[in-house]
Amino acid sequence: MRLPLMPKATAVWLVENTSLTFEQIGEFCGLHPLEIKGIADDEVAIGIQGVDPTSNGQLTAEELERCGADENAKLQLADTDKPPPMLRTKGPKYTPVTKRQERPAAIMWLLRYHPELSDAQIGRLVGTTKPTITSVRERTHWNISNIKPNDPVTLGMCSQAELDEAVTKARRRKASREKREDRERAKAGLPPLVRETAAAVNVESPFAHLIPASQRTQKEDDVAEGGDFVSTPAPAEEAEPALTVEDVFGAAPDKEDGEEGS
Repeated sequence: MRLPLMPKATAVWLVENTSLTFEQIGEFCGLHPLEIKGIADDEVAIGIQGVDPTSNGQLTAEELERCGADENAKLQLADTDKPPPMLRTKGPKYTPVTKRQERPAAIMWLLRYHPELSDAQIGRLVGTTKPTITSVRERTHWNISNIKPNDPVTLGMCSQAELDEAVTKARRRKASREKREDRERAKAGLPPLVRETAAAVNVESPFAHLIPASQRTQKEDDVAEGGDFVSTPAPAEEAEPALTVEDVFGAAPDKEDGEEGS
């Protein structure tokens, strides 16, 4: 699909001067609807001057009116004799000078929330190098104390569609690698690796470690020692016999012979 010249600047103008939906503008400009929402909220494309697509012949006023009246309509580029722009497919991604100082924040966000991404994928999304990614991961960056994680989509370094595509590929690659490792261990007669799972939390006995060891059940012992929650029920205690009057006050004294005759 052909895109307009300067799609982000065109999206800024459409957001400010038309009543088109985020989906219509995003599809026309090749951007994610969340990016268009960020433009409307002054969180994305800050400082970018909007470009009127009708002044350069990319859209007509009739086309804007047609799509403004129908939310399901799609904007269509006007026919022109100008050659389409060349798409850049290779080479490092260009990051504006004003955004370069925010690269470490975007790298830290990706490392924290998407650890499955490879260094090459992070480099393509943010437009950085592997040494910079390594320094942020190992916390050896010169400004590590002032770096706070920030979403690269919000910073305008990549689109939400690019991030989603990279995460999907990384998770698919991780699943394939785990299956291959399990097959190799099965051939070698070894049990499959235990994957990391979230530990269960016992909310019934939060103070199990304060109970004396002699009074704990098996479940409370596991909780006190930091173990997982066990569903094995504690053995039922035997019912104690009912107390009698003799047990409480003692047996009645025997009467003497003199008292019996009187």
